[in-house]
Amino acid sequence: MIATNVLDKLRQIDTATICNVIELFDVRPFTVGYMDQGIKSCFHELPPMVGFASTATYRSAAPHSDRGPYDKLLEQIDRFEELSGPAVIIFQDLDVPTVAATFGDVMCNTCKAFGAVGLITSGAGRDLDQVREIGFPVFTNGTNCSHGYGQIPQICVQIKVGGTVINPNDLIHGDHNGVTTIPLEIASEVADVAGDFIAAEGVILETVKSDNPTKEKCLAARDEFKNLIGEIKKQIAGK
Repeated sequence: MIATNVLDKLRQIDTATICNVIELFDVRPFTVGYMDQGIKSCFHELPPMVGFASTATYRSAAPHSDRGPYDKLLEQIDRFEELSGPAVIIFQDLDVPTVAATFGDVMCNTCKAFGAVGLITSGAGRDLDQVREIGFPVFTNGTNCSHGYGQIPQICVQIKVGGTVINPNDLIHGDHNGVTTIPLEIASEVADVAGDFIAAEGVILETVKSDNPTKEKCLAARDEFKNLIGEIKKQIAGK
C-alpha cells in the first residue's frame, strides 16, 4: 500500500523528472515503463495525474447486442476498491486503426464522480471542451467526433497502451510530458529523493542561465551535478 502523503509528493513532480529519478534506482532498462509519443495529454495546463491503473479493453467498430459500454464501466468502477488508491482508467482500443472515440463527457463525469483521477486510451476521445471544464486529465492518441458502437469487452486485465504493458494496480504518473509507470517497490523512495535530484539539476540550470556562462563554468557545474547524483545513489543504496 502506498501512503497518501507519498502520492501527494509525487503530484508535485513533473513526469519527466519522475522518469529521471526512476533511472537512479536501476530497476529496469531506461527504455521501458513509459508510454510512447502516441499517447498525448489533452490538457497541458493540468497538474500531474497520479493513481493506480484500472484497466480495460475497448472497441467500437461493430454492432453488438448489449446496451453499450456503461454497464461494464459501472462494473469496472465497482472494482476500484481493489486498487491501492485513486483510479486512473486505462483503455486499450482493440480497433486498429481506431474507429471512434473511447470516451466523452458522460464517461468522464461518471468516472470522476466515483473517484477516478484521470483516463488514458490508446484510441481517441471527444467532448474535450466539456471534459476540460471538469478538470479531468485525459490522454489519447487523437480525437474522433463519434462514439461508434462503443463497448468494453474486458476489465481488470493486462493491456498494452503506448507500447507499454499495463497491469491492474500499476502506479501511473502523467502530465503534458507523457505517461510513465512507477515501480511500486520504489515509489516512496522516488518521492523522497526527487527534490534532491531537482536541486542537483538546478546547479547546471543556474549556470547556463547566468549572465556570463562559460564553457569552464558549465563543465564545473556538470561535475558538481555528477557528484550530487552520486550522493543520491549512495543514499538509495544505503536504504
